[in-house]
Amino acid sequence: MTDFTPLASSIGGVLIGASAVLLMAASGRIAGIIGILGGVATGTRDGAFLDRAAFVAGLLAAPLLYTLALHEPVRQTVSSNLPLMVMSGLLVGIGTAVGGGCTSGHGVCGLARFSVRSLAAVLTFMAAGAATVFVVRHVLGG
Repeated sequence: MTDFTPLASSIGGVLIGASAVLLMAASGRIAGIIGILGGVATGTRDGAFLDRAAFVAGLLAAPLLYTLALHEPVRQTVSSNLPLMVMSGLLVGIGTAVGGGCTSGHGVCGLARFSVRSLAAVLTFMAAGAATVFVVRHVLGG
């Protein structure tokens, strides 16, 4: 089970929303993490490479800054089941390719722009996530 953390979750949500708004205001780009990371990984030189690299650097720096500021490591639970993790990563990758974006692009930015396509994507991945949690916890006994 995971801890209920409404304050930390709310602060995180506000920071994610603020970063999406700042990115849109400063560059006119959507904060879809898969697209941003893909542009950095492939070395896309379209005038936004440095912006993308800075955004990814910020994502990587945030937990380090948290650890330095609070003198405790970021706690998260990651499965040690390598085949499960590989399969999960492949399914997420396929889902972002088929759905035309990731949770941040659709859920944070797309819904804020009242995109019907993003609403369909968010409803789909939320339903899939809820079904997965139910199966893992109640059918497989995880």
